[in-house]
Amino acid sequence: MVEKIIGSINRFEAIIGIIGLGYVGLPLLLRFGEVGFNVLGFDVDSQKINCLLKGKSYIKHVPSSKIKTLLDGKMADFSHDFGRLSEADCLLICVPTPLTPHRQPDMRYVFNTAEQIGRTLRKSQLVVLESTTYPGATEEHLLPILEKYGFKVGKDFFLAYSPEREDPGNPHYHTGNIPKLVSGVTERCLAVSRALYEKITERVVTVSSPKVAEFAKLLENIYRSVNIALVNEMKVLAQRMGIDIWEVIDAASTKPFGFTPFYPGPGLGGHCIPIDPFYLVWKAREYDFTARFIELAGEVNVSMPRYVVDRLVKALNDRGKCLKGSSVLVLGIAYKKDVDDDRESPAYPIIDMLMEGGAKVSYHDPHIPELRPTRKYDFTMKSIRLDEKTISSFDAVIIVTDHSFYDFGFIVRHAKLVVDTRNATKGLSDPYGKIVKA
Repeated sequence: MVEKIIGSINRFEAIIGIIGLGYVGLPLLLRFGEVGFNVLGFDVDSQKINCLLKGKSYIKHVPSSKIKTLLDGKMADFSHDFGRLSEADCLLICVPTPLTPHRQPDMRYVFNTAEQIGRTLRKSQLVVLESTTYPGATEEHLLPILEKYGFKVGKDFFLAYSPEREDPGNPHYHTGNIPKLVSGVTERCLAVSRALYEKITERVVTVSSPKVAEFAKLLENIYRSVNIALVNEMKVLAQRMGIDIWEVIDAASTKPFGFTPFYPGPGLGGHCIPIDPFYLVWKAREYDFTARFIELAGEVNVSMPRYVVDRLVKALNDRGKCLKGSSVLVLGIAYKKDVDDDRESPAYPIIDMLMEGGAKVSYHDPHIPELRPTRKYDFTMKSIRLDEKTISSFDAVIIVTDHSFYDFGFIVRHAKLVVDTRNATKGLSDPYGKIVKA
């Protein structure tokens, strides 16, 4: 049975099913199609499915041409009918793993998907979880769900964990050149999953168990979270001491060893770093362990939107204005530059705090024309036009996301006050003292 499925993978005859067609699942599906596999994409969102069936992309950095090429070659199909899961030889789960309001893992999308797979599971299928989760989730939860339908792992079907490592909008790294961590519940599971991923990436790194791969994925994101929190804290201290933290980082970065630069900002965004560390915090309690560094980093990073608003309030006060009644333009909703991904963006709490303080808030983002409801916020706003007249009409402009689209020199010239959270105004002349770093 192992030889059969590996043989079909090696001959590119296996059908690859991707469940969840978001920022992780859609690029992964396109990569499998690009190397020659027939692909079948699943999503509960019928709007996404309808877009894909028309050859249209709903993600900025994913070109529609790639989808259309697969459709024209009859190498791709898309569906919200999960009864078709049995058509795929390899099923890769790329569904969201958010947090509950109490910062506990919300695994319902993964577990519901596993139940749907279990109902249609057939012999020789490979199931791989790519969604980020806590150590033990694959073996302790997914495995029992699948085996309760009468199949034995490693004998009748194969189960693996291979964490996603997507970085939306990164021009240098993509699915094809990012090393892929692969694990399996059994040796046979590992062999099958390794054979699959070797077809789409330059390097496959195998580890001894899903728990190791699950922990490794969390460590990657916790490393970033902790270091970003450190530099955010240093930013606040440097500001009080009258020191430019960006110049400090540039100076420290000249050391050729022992230092990796991280940069401060208005707060964490994206689906990974603000969320994933708390999966390990939650799991650690099961072992009577308090992950203090992770929790402290979370506290620091969550406080950054408040720091930005406080800096704005002080800057307005220095100019004889109060926040209440002031008009504020937020530049950038996406959590990082040049993408249309607004998940967990710090722009949302910043807007919320400004509105609570009585400010009149507008926004501009070239990649996000209209704000959509999020887990916490529901603002009815559309991106406004950005020109000289518009910019000069606001009491303050906050640079939340430093999109390449923006001409920051133009913005500074015409704005009354600019609160810069990204060092986007570095090197610009400021004879009238308009720029405030935050």
